[in-house]
Amino acid sequence: MTDASLTLTLPDAEATALLARKLAPGLAAGDVLLLEGPIGAGKSHFARALIRARLQAPDAEVPSPTFTLVQTYDDGKAEIWHADLYRLGHPDEGAELGLDQAFTTAICLIEWPERLGDLTPPDALHLRFEPLADDSRRLQITAPESWQRRLAVLSGSGESLAEDAPDSAQTQTAPSQDA
Repeated sequence: MTDASLTLTLPDAEATALLARKLAPGLAAGDVLLLEGPIGAGKSHFARALIRARLQAPDAEVPSPTFTLVQTYDDGKAEIWHADLYRLGHPDEGAELGLDQAFTTAICLIEWPERLGDLTPPDALHLRFEPLADDSRRLQITAPESWQRRLAVLSGSGESLAEDAPDSAQTQTAPSQDA
């Protein structure tokens, strides 16, 4: 089986947060989410919503790791690492931060993952956020085989992403509020 992809249109910030809240309960230590996209695309908003969902604290302060590079949290089940690698100058700096070890022991949310170079985990879930003209976002999710069944919650069925779409790609519009 190859990587499968799913494209969602997120009409607003609440839809982005809802998606993060749906994904959060299914995560476990060793899961790595690579959050890609330009500044202002919604990466940090998604990460904050996911962390708050894992902490079961919707009003928890979740500061940006822009200056600290990494913020860590513990939800009682797994440690959560939120990293912003924008300021890294070389992939070796990711290892100096301990990311290579965290990739196996924590849930990792990585902004600017292209800075990882060869440290990029092969089984990471890729989420590429693209801002659109109307303040909505296009989200391209690329899932290696190890993620495909787990992401059925996002495709709206009980099947894997690859089984949902014959060409391993699917486009949907995500709701902006709970149904």
